[in-house]
Amino acid sequence: MAATDFSHVQLSSYEYAYTHRDVILYALSIGCDRTQLRYVYEYSPDFAALPTFAVIPAFGFQTAVPMEQIVHNFNPEMLLHGEQYLELKGALPTAGTLLNTPRIVDVQDKEKAAVVVLSISTTNAETGELIAENEFTTFIRGAGGFGKRPAAPRKEAAVAANQPPKTPPDCSVTERTHPGQAALYRLNGDWNPLHIDPEFSKGGGFEKPILHGLCTFGMAVKHVLSALGNDDPNSVRSIKVRFAGHVIPGETLQTDMWVVSPTKVVFQTKVVSRNAVAISHAAVVFKHGVLQQPRHRL
Repeated sequence: MAATDFSHVQLSSYEYAYTHRDVILYALSIGCDRTQLRYVYEYSPDFAALPTFAVIPAFGFQTAVPMEQIVHNFNPEMLLHGEQYLELKGALPTAGTLLNTPRIVDVQDKEKAAVVVLSISTTNAETGELIAENEFTTFIRGAGGFGKRPAAPRKEAAVAANQPPKTPPDCSVTERTHPGQAALYRLNGDWNPLHIDPEFSKGGGFEKPILHGLCTFGMAVKHVLSALGNDDPNSVRSIKVRFAGHVIPGETLQTDMWVVSPTKVVFQTKVVSRNAVAISHAAVVFKHGVLQQPRHRL
């Protein structure tokens, strides 16, 4: 298979229909509680979906995209989620039907592995309005060896290094995950047994089932939004993260944030007890500037 020829790959759009129950389930699964009514109570006057909910409609690419037609020796058990880029184009409805259209952005040969970048454009199925664009970067062990090629052009924010400054963070938020969090988060549609089955997890090299990377992603962005975004779910323009390490449900997370421009917050999330970075190379870009003054500087 030529690394640059994907004309044979059949990509089809897929729908995601949901109600307020799905919006609330997502909020609860990333740690929102009964005090955060705008995310967990459908009759709240400002009821809204969290911006990171936009990854949920797009996640169906796992069954809609024939990965075995894109890379050699595809084994789903060898797939790791490497990075996520999300760009918000419009307000997320709290219920409705969204149409998701996948596109192959890039495929890179890393010799013993392949890196596949897929773009998913999400539109309102009724109005045609573009709601969000996701880029899922996956690292597939054992699928390399098809030949090097130049990297495909991508948006600057999608590949930004987002290195934290060598100064104390402007803000930090700490939150403990709960032991049942992965069991709850998987109800959003990520049924990978790595997050629930102890024997399967051991086969993957983990002592216990691990938390979904996109759950940690949602929690970290929630921290940035509450600390520096005035908790306004419509204030976010884009989010980029790298999944640098695993989290065991029950561990405590700390998200450190640095305001590097009037509109951009670089952040890093670590597991406190192990001092292990879970999310790196991460940033939230706001539409109209940081809405809340940081603790140290702007």
